[in-house]
Amino acid sequence: MSRRIRAVVQYEGTRYHGFQRQPQALTVEAELLRAIARVTGEEVRLMAAGRTDAGVHACGQVIAFDTASRVPPERFAPALNSLLPDDIRVLESCQAAAGFHPRYDARGKVYDYLVHRERSGALFHRRFCLLHEGPLDLEAIRTAAGALEGTHDFRAFCASGSSVQDYVRTLWSCRLQEEGALLRFRFAGNGFLYHMVRIMVGTLLEVGRGKMPPQQVAEILRRGERGGTGPTAPACGLFLVRVLY
Repeated sequence: MSRRIRAVVQYEGTRYHGFQRQPQALTVEAELLRAIARVTGEEVRLMAAGRTDAGVHACGQVIAFDTASRVPPERFAPALNSLLPDDIRVLESCQAAAGFHPRYDARGKVYDYLVHRERSGALFHRRFCLLHEGPLDLEAIRTAAGALEGTHDFRAFCASGSSVQDYVRTLWSCRLQEEGALLRFRFAGNGFLYHMVRIMVGTLLEVGRGKMPPQQVAEILRRGERGGTGPTAPACGLFLVRVLY
């Protein structure tokens, strides 16, 4: 009898070409499928809460798959970890309801974006942060971030190449936390468009550098034109923190 297994996965995305399996490319999904096949003896279909891009990390990606294996649900985590590379870890596993889907059942997601502001010690942060030199007006950033909260048409913050038809999303919170030399941008919302978080961060950093007034962010939303935003921040600073159900 088949069971649906749900698992929470953590990974460092530095050396992967994103989550989704691709021909001739190293991906997180391909590594997971390889490990699952060795544990179960089955070729399964993997469902995931989202498809992170190349270089993006995850603290709490959620996956699910169906299996007829007799392995106890909670034992999948240690069994898979014994076979996975050390930059992918399964934090926990359990049996889910038969109809559970990590993406379609999710009510929202939380993302962090990290910026490191000191040259000293930056060597040890380069794979996980955008390294920034120069002053930033944090109060201006917080003012601009407030304009992003709420329900808006975010098409200006969506990269080309997206196939979505509906650009309306609700951003519950957009917060900036200062932790010494580290800045943590935290975004929580019911859904995110292609490169949306990275474009928002790039735009907010332009505000912090004094290259864009805070009130321009609200105007960008109103006009819905991608050309008015800041550059897309690099993938290395982005983390999928958790999926909300």
